[in-house]
Amino acid sequence: MFNAWIDRAEELAPEFQAGDPFPLLVIDDFLDTATAEQLLQEFPKPDAMPKSRDYVFGDKHELSSVAEQGPTSKAFYDALMGDQFKQFISTLTGKDLFVDPAFHGGGFHQSGDGGFLDTHVDFNMHPLHSNWLRTLNVLLYLNKDWKPEYDGKLLIKASPDEKPRAIEPVFNRGLIMVTDDHTFHGFKKMTLPPGVTRKSIATYAYELVAEGSQVARTTGWSPEAAGPLKRAFARHYDTAVKVKTKIFGSATAHNR
Repeated sequence: MFNAWIDRAEELAPEFQAGDPFPLLVIDDFLDTATAEQLLQEFPKPDAMPKSRDYVFGDKHELSSVAEQGPTSKAFYDALMGDQFKQFISTLTGKDLFVDPAFHGGGFHQSGDGGFLDTHVDFNMHPLHSNWLRTLNVLLYLNKDWKPEYDGKLLIKASPDEKPRAIEPVFNRGLIMVTDDHTFHGFKKMTLPPGVTRKSIATYAYELVAEGSQVARTTGWSPEAAGPLKRAFARHYDTAVKVKTKIFGSATAHNR
């Protein structure tokens, strides 16, 4: 299923660590072509996917149940959960990592015309496991014949004020990137023709840490084109989510 990169972790680790503007690795031809094509065929329609809980900060749909969408999706899920992929990401980072089997906040992500995701850093602790520290985002893009005028580039930067690096979300391109307090990312509002959507599958990898060793925080939003009310909401979002969680319990979180 994976192409030759899966056996080159030691060789690719220096490239990952030297990534710009933070440790990352862009992998084209992430999967063999037949698998990528079949994953696209099994990709859910937007109306079969719940709207994400990004509130005013994004417009996309997400569905975490990757393994339930078809035989290729199940095989892809099993591969991400397998020892070979675990060994690759652990060697790449120098940490003992594992993929969240529930894909909490991850899975299929899809945005249509007008879709966007404001610049943000991701939540750090798994909402259901207080000793799981989120360490990596693993993204696979499934956008065939993606045109430059669609935009939808993933914009990444190490601080809110710097100029971002742009990564095109082209078909069968994988992105493995560190996630921490300084890995800002998002994409601008898109203009897409009827029937065209921006599709990705997001997976999150964690490491075990001591209980209480990390201060848990939710997604930290840093919207670039926003009025004073939206900016104020972004500043107080973490507090608002903590109050909401205390009252209603944990909800699904975000990504790309």
